[in-house]
Amino acid sequence: MSLLNPLFLLTLLPVVAALLIMVGGSSARLLARTASIGMLLVTGSLACRYDVAAGGFQFFTQFPVSDFLGLNLSFGADGLSLAMLLLSAIVTVAAVWVIPPVKSRENLFYACVMLISAGVVGAFASTDVLFFYAFHEMALIPTFLLIGIWGSGDRQAAAWKATIYLGLGSFVLLLGIVGLYLSMASADRTFDLQAMQHLAQTGSWHPPHWVYWTLLIGFGTLISLFPFHSWAPQAYASAPTPASMLHAGVLKKFGLYGMLRLVTPIFPDTILHAKLAFWGIEISYLNIFLILIVGNLLYIGLVTIAQKRLDWMLGYSSVMHMGYIFLGIAALNLLSLSGAAILMLAHGLSIAALFALNGILRERTGTLDFSELGGLAKPMPRLGLLFGFAALASIGLPGFANFPGELMVFFGAFHAGAKLPGAGLDALQITTVIGVWGVVISAVYMLRAYRNIFFGTLPARWSSLADIATVPRCAVILLLAVLLLAGFCPQIVLTYITPSLLLP
Repeated sequence: MSLLNPLFLLTLLPVVAALLIMVGGSSARLLARTASIGMLLVTGSLACRYDVAAGGFQFFTQFPVSDFLGLNLSFGADGLSLAMLLLSAIVTVAAVWVIPPVKSRENLFYACVMLISAGVVGAFASTDVLFFYAFHEMALIPTFLLIGIWGSGDRQAAAWKATIYLGLGSFVLLLGIVGLYLSMASADRTFDLQAMQHLAQTGSWHPPHWVYWTLLIGFGTLISLFPFHSWAPQAYASAPTPASMLHAGVLKKFGLYGMLRLVTPIFPDTILHAKLAFWGIEISYLNIFLILIVGNLLYIGLVTIAQKRLDWMLGYSSVMHMGYIFLGIAALNLLSLSGAAILMLAHGLSIAALFALNGILRERTGTLDFSELGGLAKPMPRLGLLFGFAALASIGLPGFANFPGELMVFFGAFHAGAKLPGAGLDALQITTVIGVWGVVISAVYMLRAYRNIFFGTLPARWSSLADIATVPRCAVILLLAVLLLAGFCPQIVLTYITPSLLLP
């Protein structure tokens, strides 16, 4: 294994930064900021050096761990991996640079942020499924610490609830990974991602259906698929700003990335054609999945409208928007999967920007209740403008990356459900129609929040509030600039990710 491999260095950089911060050698803030910029430069270099024409995994390196188990610490990146690595680096930069002064245990705080970043980078760069899982677990531990120690509100309850849900989801996911491994022929057993995909694509390996359900439930819990979602809004509302930015913006994409890497290439026939019998009634696996997706899009959307606080509204909004990406995965065609991948990038950037601005509002006012806010556009015009851009991106306004992603998901899913003329709408098409109404729901709660916070009568106690500072303003502008670039030129992203998506 080459220690100079760029992916290995990219994973190692935040780990080294965290260790240096913990020993207290220099300024924790300076070290974290320097490491985040270094990560962005390395990731940008990888994207520029990636040979799009050749495609496939590049920058490959591996270190054998167990020949008996077929286990290797291996790194490699294709177009989809690079998109997720770039998302991780950009959100890390933004998260580190918006952190307000930490009042206690500053070194531990910054070390936890760096370790979350190291975990997500390692997961997206790993080509071994077991290490892919292990890096994600490494990122969860500092997330719990950040919520439990530096969170707000009922932070202890939020930390424990997230720990229980995500711990159980991770355990179920581990059972699914082990099930994949054991379902192979003895001579073929491996944890190598590319080898697994090759066996499935050639038709020489057909894992049992229970493995599909363990992977779906495991990944679904980590992604907050309905009804395994209730940990997420409370955790995001209680988490300190960088933790909510990194988890909602990046770490949650681990499960979606795993669905695209493991579930869709290995279980296409199971998703599309398998059926389950209940008391003599048959229901397809796809329809069960679609019912859960409707829960994310419609039920969670309506719950989001009912929220009275900005942090809880953003938490539920993040859960709701996972439904669009799940819909793209369920449709299982190139258009919908490409849209789902773009939405992963777009949602990560937009929700990170919203949580960054949410944290600044909480720091300035001490409250996020809509009833106590209003008219803040007057003392905080720059923050109001940035919040407006981020809110419109989340809604899916044309010009932002969310728009082409949602459009591709809707068109791909509706086409996948097309039948003979006159046959009526099928389940995929009905779910797509509900998804379109979900956009309307998103506009209602996001624009209402914008109005309640920044327009109307300004309470006298907020008249002297300071506007967003220069450094966090630049961090949020970075997130919005990438959203606009990918929104106006989605082909830049599609050139990378589309060849990486495996179809049945």
